[in-house]
Amino acid sequence: MARAIWSGSISFGLLNVPVKLYSAVSKQTVRFRELREGDGSRVRHKRVAEEDGKEVPYEKIVKGYEFAPDQYVLLSRDELSALDPKKTRAIEIQDFVDLDDIDPIYFEHPYYLGPDKGAEKAYALLVKSMKDARKVAIARFVLRNKEHLAAIRPMGNVLTMATMRFYDEVVQPEQLDGDVLELKPPKLDKREVEMAKQLISSLSGDFDASKYRDEYREELLSLLEQKSQGKEIVSKPSEEPTATKAPDLMAALEESLAAVRGEDGSGGDDAKPKRKAKAKAGAKAKAKAGAKAKAKAGAKAKAKAGAKAKAKAGAKPKAKAASSSKPKSPSANGRKSSTRKKTKTK
Repeated sequence: MARAIWSGSISFGLLNVPVKLYSAVSKQTVRFRELREGDGSRVRHKRVAEEDGKEVPYEKIVKGYEFAPDQYVLLSRDELSALDPKKTRAIEIQDFVDLDDIDPIYFEHPYYLGPDKGAEKAYALLVKSMKDARKVAIARFVLRNKEHLAAIRPMGNVLTMATMRFYDEVVQPEQLDGDVLELKPPKLDKREVEMAKQLISSLSGDFDASKYRDEYREELLSLLEQKSQGKEIVSKPSEEPTATKAPDLMAALEESLAAVRGEDGSGGDDAKPKRKAKAKAGAKAKAKAGAKAKAKAGAKAKAKAGAKAKAKAGAKPKAKAASSSKPKSPSANGRKSSTRKKTKTK
């Protein structure tokens, strides 16, 4: 069972709610001891002076701030104690804000705040009020001789408190080196953006903290267990991921999306290998190109036929005009008249 590490009261307005502070984190770090190779003897660290190598007792150590190379401003324990923040037992609420207004980069260490004896009703009132208002309290308090900024918010029927970094402790994006953050972002292809959105949508789901594990720690504990039993360990070479180059972005997005759709069984035809997708795209392009070629050829033929028709139409009037202007032959007229006379005689 968790033990309280601090006790005080939440203070805002004229209301004071006595509370106890509990750590919300139980670190599962695997710790090692430093030993001398060969006999396993423990290694101890001592404070020694660089000048002569002699050990320095704790009471003879003073604090120094290096303002220039090898030049220090010395402060005694009494001088430092005079600057320590007042050890109040109050968590003083400064403001109430929306949680969305706080960037997660400011959060540091999480705690639980529980009610102290006799403060259950006031505590429940504060939890209910903050839950209904959907607000987060920004407060100041002193812990271990250091003043902290904190965010208090309800989680179920309990108040949580996360210590926060002050504004000047957070590096702003504008302060990054030019090599890290380019002044002008590169131009993005529309298809790549849409494909990236589809990939994000395919991987989207509800957050479940229990499905994420510290795999390194598990492998380390497994290795220690095997070695403690005298088993032979064969290490596997690790593969370093390579960065995706700009020309390969579209292909990588297509393959990633196809793989995700294939895993959840909802991909259908979209989950086919990349080469099929390329073949399909090629067939579409080929068909499109063929249609364009046919249309072009049809237009050419139509234009050619129109030109021929125009030429023919222009040639007919010329021929008619030529025949009407040609004089009639006298011999032909004579033959026609003689033929008529012969017919009458008969």
